[in-house]
Amino acid sequence: MVSSGKTKVLVVDDTVLYRKIVSDVLAELPDVEVVGTAHNGKAALTKIKILKPDLLTLDIEMPEMNGLQVLEQLHRQKSELGVIMLSTLTQEGGAMTMRALELGAFDFISKPQSGTMAENKTAVKKALAPMVRAFARSRVLRGILGRRQATATRGASSLTRKTAFRKTTGAYSGKSSIVAIGISTGGPNALARMLPMLPADLGVPVIIVQHMPPVFTNSLARSLDAKCGLKVKEAENGEPIVPSTAYIAPGGKQMKIIAGADGKQRVIKVTDDPPENSCKPSADYLFRSVADHYLGRATGVIMTGMGSDGSAGLKLMKENGAFIIAQDASTCVVFGMPKEPIEAGIVDVVAPLDKIAGEIVKTVNKTAVTGYRSNLHNPNRLITAAQSPEKIR
Repeated sequence: MVSSGKTKVLVVDDTVLYRKIVSDVLAELPDVEVVGTAHNGKAALTKIKILKPDLLTLDIEMPEMNGLQVLEQLHRQKSELGVIMLSTLTQEGGAMTMRALELGAFDFISKPQSGTMAENKTAVKKALAPMVRAFARSRVLRGILGRRQATATRGASSLTRKTAFRKTTGAYSGKSSIVAIGISTGGPNALARMLPMLPADLGVPVIIVQHMPPVFTNSLARSLDAKCGLKVKEAENGEPIVPSTAYIAPGGKQMKIIAGADGKQRVIKVTDDPPENSCKPSADYLFRSVADHYLGRATGVIMTGMGSDGSAGLKLMKENGAFIIAQDASTCVVFGMPKEPIEAGIVDVVAPLDKIAGEIVKTVNKTAVTGYRSNLHNPNRLITAAQSPEKIR
């Protein structure tokens, strides 16, 4: 059961400066308690047993035992301890961060590379504070969903009898020519599970906005490319988009689709336009361009992440005939980005993570896709036909 008290945090970093900065930032958050600090991974593992924190802030590069080694140990122990990584803006730091996320880290922030202590503290607080709040909310949601799952398991037959389904009006029977995905916290792991399920000959491009700073998106693309049948790459300005390739928006830039010189070919435009929804890259920024250039021929996908980036763009896509898929609450690390489009009624299918690829393929292969509504708890909640009543949240 999730405690209703403060989130207890252990700060782990080999430098006194960052232990001080992070501890001070966390101490200013009303629902957080800093229970201790550790100067390396070995000391952290000892203090975890004593202090029993809910969350670690964990430096990746430390002597004696680094952050990855700590995560590997926690992974072997099947620990539910949350971890936010502090990473350096380097290629090596990016690769290590991708590995940390694979090992179960909740998210990461990049360490400021210059500036005064006051400036660094401001930068860390801007990145870390919303992340800690999102982690706390996700713990509460997981507790609620866990209790519902236990109840559903005990009374599955009763739940099935009480649940009525009806088809939504108007099945989607078009054929999408592009798939556009918006994703944030929990995204690297979710993409690592979902994208390999897409066939290598998908036949359409996949355009992805994953909220990340510079350098890390290149590491993400390399990591995903090694796992997928599709080719996965960091997008480049001016390159034509081709089928069966996934393009990830460069961190710290905006990405949109524009018409090529011949008016037919679509190409990627990478810009330095301002952030939207405090995000750069922004899903809304991408989705608007997809809505403009793929009327009635697009699939929009919104997945795990905090905030509401993507909602406005998906609404425009929907108005222009797109099919919209959202990840369900039970499989999101943070049920933020999918929540608003679902509640706005613009989502055609709400699917667990392991069903999203199948739903995407249906829209690409011109197979009629029909959502279903459940009358249980929320009459506007859509689920996929593949989901059983027992899986409804």
